Parts: sequence; C-alpha cells; structure tokens
Amino acid sequence: MSFHLPSFIAIVLSYLVGSLSFAVIVSRAMGMADPRSYGSGNPGATNVLRSGNKGAALATLVLDALKGWLPVFVIRVFGPDHDMGMGTAALAGLAAFLGHLYPVFFGFKGGKGVATAAGVLVGIDWMLGLATGMSWAIIAFFFRYSSLASLVAAFFAPSFYLIGGGIAWPLNRTVLVTLIAISLLLIWRHRENIRRLAAGTESRLGAKKKKE
Repeated sequence: MSFHLPSFIAIVLSYLVGSLSFAVIVSRAMGMADPRSYGSGNPGATNVLRSGNKGAALATLVLDALKGWLPVFVIRVFGPDHDMGMGTAALAGLAAFLGHLYPVFFGFKGGKGVATAAGVLVGIDWMLGLATGMSWAIIAFFFRYSSLASLVAAFFAPSFYLIGGGIAWPLNRTVLVTLIAISLLLIWRHRENIRRLAAGTESRLGAKKKKE
C-alpha cells in the first residue's frame, strides 16, 4: 500500500479521536467518581458499570465503540474506492484503538480497548463485527467474565476475517495484519485479568465497585 500525506493526516486524527477517554469524560459530566479510582482502575465501560450507574456505562460503551468505528467508516466512504482505501481505513482504526490504550489527553494511561476494537471491526465489515460480538456475548453470558469474553473474541476476530475472506468480504493483507495487532494488544492489556482468572479472583460482570 503506497502512503500519502492525506492518509497520514487521517491516521493521526484517528489517534486523537481515540484518545478521548469517554469513561472519564462521561463520569465527570455525570458527577461520578473517576473510574480510574475504583474497581479495576480501568477507564472503560465494564469498570464504569461497577459504579452501579448503568446509563453511564452504556454511554461509555457506545461512545468508545463509535470512536473506533467512525474513522474507518469515514475513510471507507469518502476515501479512495479501492484496496488502498481499505488498508488506510484499517490503519486508522488501529490508530484510534491505540489512542484509547495510550491517550495523549490523559497521560497515555487508557483502557483495554474492547469497545473501541469492536467499533473498528464493525467499520471494516458489520458481519465481522457481528460474528466477533456474538463470540463475546456467548462467553460473557455463560461465564460472566467480561475479560474472558474479550480474550476469546480477540482470538477469533482474525480467524473470522480469514474464514470469511473471498466469501463475505475480499481479503486485504493490511486489514489482516491490523486485526492481528489489535488482538495481540488486547491480550497484552488483559494480562492482569489472565492472572486473576487463573487465580479465581477475577470480578464478574455486574459486581459492585470495591474500594482499593
């Protein structure tokens, strides 16, 4: 994929959009405690849910997903209508995801990126997002661990893309590499959750916040 200044600008802007930590922004707007101060300390929708405010958690989830979806969608619709455009869109999605993980506006201390990654997947192809989201929902429903569901979804996302390649969507090498990178980063960001899952101390979905 050849690289051009407009593509670079789009990727940088995507990172800046991703750097908007909506868990913190929504909590401040609603007069709630900073989500980094309780529970897991992660500025994400799952931890906001531990505050007991489902509306704030839902708003965080939707906004975090939107900031992953929006750059991909905009580039796909308004960018060049060929393979290079899809590759640039995927890289913009990766940039938004990295912005969530390492937000420039919040001291480079961000969340784990599950909702933002989901938005990127939907932006690439809604069927890919649906398949991965269903994997998350099934594991979350039966085991009640958001982290475990996220790890399973991260593992399957690149696999679903490969399986559907040539059938539901054309394969693109840049997209595949992007999906693998996002999956590996998700697993890395959940390393503490993996330790707690192994130890049997991981918090389940719906658990109230704990003062630490």
